[in-house]
Amino acid sequence: MVNYNEYSIPLKMKLLYALSAVAVVFAISYMFYRSVIISIIISPLGIFYLKYKRKQIIHKRKRELNLQFKDLLISLSSSLSAGKPLEKSFVGALSDLYVLYPSDDAYIVQESKIIINKLSLNVSIEDAISDFADRSDIDDIKNFSDVIIICKRTGGNLIEAIKNSSRIISEKIEMKQEIETLLSSRKFEQKILNIMPIAMIFVLSITATEYIKPVFTTVTGRISVTLCLILLISAYLISNKIMNIKL
Repeated sequence: MVNYNEYSIPLKMKLLYALSAVAVVFAISYMFYRSVIISIIISPLGIFYLKYKRKQIIHKRKRELNLQFKDLLISLSSSLSAGKPLEKSFVGALSDLYVLYPSDDAYIVQESKIIINKLSLNVSIEDAISDFADRSDIDDIKNFSDVIIICKRTGGNLIEAIKNSSRIISEKIEMKQEIETLLSSRKFEQKILNIMPIAMIFVLSITATEYIKPVFTTVTGRISVTLCLILLISAYLISNKIMNIKL
């Protein structure tokens, strides 16, 4: 069973990401310092990209699972409205999910099969979904699990509660998608702005070599370049933080 908060990058991909990051850091540092020695000293910092890439992959997996979970909720809500019990609704939902996601590689298909298998082994629906919520660590799935647990324990109207929570969670997920669509152009602009200073240094190095030469050869110039790099990295981190809107 997948723990969506953990991910181990395969060795082959780890080497590819590490070498690519080291090469990029070497190229950028050489562009700013014009020193092979300094670039070799700085380039191992590219190894830290593996940690960032791992977080990126984890975020992507959880985002995909969250979007797929909306389709599961829609199918469950339809089955419950037709009078099926919750346990049987998951079996029907799996068939619906196979229409949307024909491959077993889809996370929500895998999770639905795990829940169905647990139910066939007499594991309670609360425990099966609670385990799914804990492994996913996604607020929407946790909220759905809480609704089921509370209704089962208090004897509430499970069908109405699930239908209402399904509608609210689906609307929340759709709102997230709308926000991401609105931010997509801004994220593209962010990438362009992050690349522009490096592109300007590259262009000036080719078209105005003598003009920009003191920046790379004097102590004052290298201090200025170092400050510029620190500001560029800070701007990248801050802009990423601004763009990361959580609901």
